[in-house]
Amino acid sequence: MKNFRVLLSLITQYNDFQLEQAASARLAAQDLGAELEIVYADSDTITQSTQLLRAIQADELLRPSAIVFEPVGGTALPQVARAAVAAGIGWAVLNAEPSYLIELRASARTPVFAVNSDHKEIGRLQAKQVAALLPRGGNILYIQGPSETTAARDRAIGFQSALLPNVQTVILKGQWTEESAARCVTSWLKLTASSKSRVDAVVAQNDAMAIGARKLFSGLSDLEERDRWMRVPYLGVDGLAKTGQVWVRDGLLTGTIVVPAIAGQAIRMLGPALLAGKPVPERTFTVSESMPPLDKLAPARLAG
Repeated sequence: MKNFRVLLSLITQYNDFQLEQAASARLAAQDLGAELEIVYADSDTITQSTQLLRAIQADELLRPSAIVFEPVGGTALPQVARAAVAAGIGWAVLNAEPSYLIELRASARTPVFAVNSDHKEIGRLQAKQVAALLPRGGNILYIQGPSETTAARDRAIGFQSALLPNVQTVILKGQWTEESAARCVTSWLKLTASSKSRVDAVVAQNDAMAIGARKLFSGLSDLEERDRWMRVPYLGVDGLAKTGQVWVRDGLLTGTIVVPAIAGQAIRMLGPALLAGKPVPERTFTVSESMPPLDKLAPARLAG
C-alpha cells in the first residue's frame, strides 16, 4: 500500500488511555505502511490549535495527508477543521461529536468523520454496575472528568439516566489523573459534612481517578476511617490491559469498563479512504464491556 502521512494530536501524555491511543495508532500505521507523527497538547486547547495549524500551513510537501485528533475542549476546533479541509487534508475527530461534520463532508475532497466511544452507554453501564453492587441503594462518591469534554459530559448524562432512585451521589470534579482525584477528595474531606457522610462506593469516570482516590484513602492517618474506606467498592472506566484490568484482578478496583482505543481504528479507516476512495461513515461508535460482567458483581456490604 502506498505511504500516507498522519498527524495524531492527543490531549496529554500523562494519562494511560491517551498512551493506549498512541500505541493503537502506531500499530495501525505500521500495518498500513503509513508515516505517523504524534503530538500532545498538554491539556491546552490553544496549544492543540497552534500545533495543528502549524502542520496545516506547512509547505505542501511536509503537510500530513490526514489529521486525527482528540479535542482538549468541547468545540473540536471548527476553524482549524475548515482550514485542514481547504488544504486537502483528511480530518478525523476522536471522542467528540462536532456539529460541523455535515457541512465539511459536503465539500471535502478528503475523508471527514468522527470515531467515538459511546460515552452515554458507558455511563449507563457504570450505573448498572452500581445497581449490582448496591441493590438496596446507598451513597456514592462520583468523580467526574473535565466538564468541558464530551466524554465526561456524556458519561455523566448516561450515568444519571440509569442510576436507581435509591442511590444518592456526591459529585467531585477531577482532570482524568490520579493526582486530580487525590486533590478533589482531599478538599472534600476537609468539609465538615464529609465526616458525617456514609459512602458505600467510589465511582470515577476513569480508572486513574478511581485508583487515585483509593490511594488517598489508603493513606489516612485515622486507621478506623482508612479501614472503612478500604472496604467500599471502587469503580472506574477504561479497562486497559496493563492498568485497569490488572487493578481489578488484584482487587484494587471492584470493576471497570473496558473501552477500546479508537485512534488506531480511525487510521485504519483513513487508509482505504485516502488511497482507494472508499467512503467512510460520518460517525462510528465502538462497544464497551463491563469487567467483570454485570452478573459477576456481587452486592457489596454497606460501609458502617
